[in-house]
Amino acid sequence: MTNSFRDKLGQGGYGVVYKGKLLDGQLVAVKLLSETKGNGEELINEVASISRTCHVNVVKFLGFCFQRNKRALVYEYMSNGSLDKFIYNDGSPNLSYYLDCKTLYQIAVGVARGLEYLHCGCSTRIDHFDIKPHNIILDDDFCPKIADFGLAKLGQRKESIMSMLGTRGTIGYIAPEVFSRKFGGVSHKSDVYSYGMMVIEMVVGRNYIEPGTVHSSEQYFPDSIYEQLEHGEDLRPHGVTTEAEKETARKMMIVSLWCIQTNSVDRPSMTSVVEMLEGSLQSLQIPPKPILSSRPRLPQDSFALLPQSLSID
Repeated sequence: MTNSFRDKLGQGGYGVVYKGKLLDGQLVAVKLLSETKGNGEELINEVASISRTCHVNVVKFLGFCFQRNKRALVYEYMSNGSLDKFIYNDGSPNLSYYLDCKTLYQIAVGVARGLEYLHCGCSTRIDHFDIKPHNIILDDDFCPKIADFGLAKLGQRKESIMSMLGTRGTIGYIAPEVFSRKFGGVSHKSDVYSYGMMVIEMVVGRNYIEPGTVHSSEQYFPDSIYEQLEHGEDLRPHGVTTEAEKETARKMMIVSLWCIQTNSVDRPSMTSVVEMLEGSLQSLQIPPKPILSSRPRLPQDSFALLPQSLSID
């Protein structure tokens, strides 16, 4: 199917993704799971989660392989790859990957709708626990699809708080309550937090952070964002040319700041997030600063940009 794993599409903490083709000519993405990741639990977990879904903003699951040490998941192929390569400016002069504000807004709405479906539209609620740009893939028309359900957990729709041992997710996107139980119980609101962190990066871009700044409070809760909002300044460093684009960027940022409130009770549901994004800017209020934004710097507080995923269960 993959022509001896010839065409590598990407690599993450749980394995390598290759381009493949079915006998009928359909292109697919094959995620070959790492042999060092347990005894197949991650494959079973992902199959159990993704096989329950059917939504335009959730990647389509086609099948899996579980033969001895070979464990793989087969998904529909997305020609534009993952969102991260379109929002992280590595300093290259090549702007072919640049997305305009309107497209980023449509992606943000699409991901929000996908999460709303996972939280409310399935017979069993699915909490993803690893929402980040790397796990959002884009089709030919830049329609976003949520992918990589290796860390997802299934829960009853009527139960908001779930039991969880340890921490799961990608550092920098993990909600406070997932990282430390002193912030409260873990629920679907933890995905809301990760979504908010992702949208912040979509608006300002990773290169918004000054090189050499490693403190997570500076990386992900910059006071300057609030100052810019209060003074009506442009939030995107480039590509905003019209008043409509400025309003769109401002709306996305206000909604994302509501999503990253430290107390999960203060965060909106994904249904409310969709409503806010599709509503008027004038109806939105700037939320209070998250408590973590003003916490003191700590020498060991240097984990925000580490790209690995972790599941300590």
